[in-house]
Amino acid sequence: MSSHSGPVVTTAQGAVRGLRQGDTTAFLNIPYAAPPRGATRFAPPRPHRPWDGVRDATAPGPTAPQAERKLGSIDMSPYFGAGWSRGEDHLTVNLWTPAAPEAGLPVMVFVHGGGFVAGSTRSALYDGSAFARDGVVLVTLNYRLGIAGFLDLPGAPANRGLLDVVAALRWVRENVAAFGGDPHNVTLFGQSAGATLVCGVLATPDAAGLFRRAVVQSGSGLGAFTTEQAARVTRAAAGILGVEPHAGAFAEISDERLVAVASRLAGIDLQTATHHDPLIGLSPFSLVLGTQPAHSVAADLGADADLLIGANTEEGNLYLVPVDQYATSTAEDVDYTAARSHPDPARLVETYRRTRPGASFGALRSAIMGDALFGAGSWALADAHAAHPRSATYAYEFAWRSHALDGKLSATHAVELPFVFDLAHRPRLHGPAALLGPDKPPADLAARMHGTWVRFARTGDPGWDPYDTERRATMRIDAEWTQEDDPRSQERQAWN
Repeated sequence: MSSHSGPVVTTAQGAVRGLRQGDTTAFLNIPYAAPPRGATRFAPPRPHRPWDGVRDATAPGPTAPQAERKLGSIDMSPYFGAGWSRGEDHLTVNLWTPAAPEAGLPVMVFVHGGGFVAGSTRSALYDGSAFARDGVVLVTLNYRLGIAGFLDLPGAPANRGLLDVVAALRWVRENVAAFGGDPHNVTLFGQSAGATLVCGVLATPDAAGLFRRAVVQSGSGLGAFTTEQAARVTRAAAGILGVEPHAGAFAEISDERLVAVASRLAGIDLQTATHHDPLIGLSPFSLVLGTQPAHSVAADLGADADLLIGANTEEGNLYLVPVDQYATSTAEDVDYTAARSHPDPARLVETYRRTRPGASFGALRSAIMGDALFGAGSWALADAHAAHPRSATYAYEFAWRSHALDGKLSATHAVELPFVFDLAHRPRLHGPAALLGPDKPPADLAARMHGTWVRFARTGDPGWDPYDTERRATMRIDAEWTQEDDPRSQERQAWN
């Protein structure tokens, strides 16, 4: 319990004491669900027990079990965090609010990325101070990862990490007013795996009404595994552990062993007779659904929430440049990537060659990877959502290029995050091997992009024309911002 002198707020579970930081207050490590331990690691999230006295909420808490994650020569520690900070009580939120909040502030709830196996609220990129400074209550959340969060196990509910996100939204609905937030003006946003989870929440009937708007940053509305694909991962995990593929058997395994096994599951062939691997081998975990989120949204789920959706211009570079596979890519690599991604790989490659005359094999491979992972699934979700008149759809493309790794990293995966959180000035993000590279980005880019996200959360309008299935208006975000109609029309059509 707390011995500090910061502000105290009473939640439904008990009182918490936060940390005053200038004009904002942070409340860290507040439980939204009970600790997942033993067999309950494979159960739906349960309510946390109330506590007596005042709980200290001034220091970061434990994270979901995970292996340390590196990505070649790029420093991604601000993104992934320092790895596993141990402790069972890790289904928690961090919350930032103005030091003297008015009632009825817009609320934004962020879901981190990390391939469904890494990341946490402790990652440096997810400091919500700038949102609170600008009159938003910002919430970040931990969710179960890897085997505990996403392995499809008989005897356990599917998509337990997704159930955690919905439980956190319920906690926000119940408690955020005490921190100055409007529980009826909640924007759910996420990046990468977190953005794909936002797509899954859009398609979850139980989550209807818990949020008013959604932002999908480099996620996919086509990113879910089929049950057949997920079963291959489950069989492999059970085989390594030497146990039956059932929740009861997995409940006997320690977190340490589950984390170690998850790290050995990469590279399983998930191509089936009817489906390609939507993550093209990058992660053995994703949502497991009978219907892709984009198709559920087309059928009217999630159609009441406004949507802002987009991706970065060179998403795929992150998976090639830091591991020295960009410059060495061959025509065979391009063809192989297309074959893992699409039922008609020859037509796909021909389209990308036509739209990128003179592009290197590395550039072609990266472009196809980026659209396989994020572009195609974002276009599908945008089109599905825009077909419903009850809410608005907006699209963006983030095009500012980082000069990290000898200028090769470019507008890659995750490079937009420091701008959304208005943290692009932080020294840790700059340098030849840091995410934003050695150069200073345009002076007003972070303020403008962060302000756009805040404006969308407050009003539902980011400041450009809505996306519809005729014009497909898309804002290209760079040193200059330019709105274009259907800027990737040929590539988009190639994925249909």
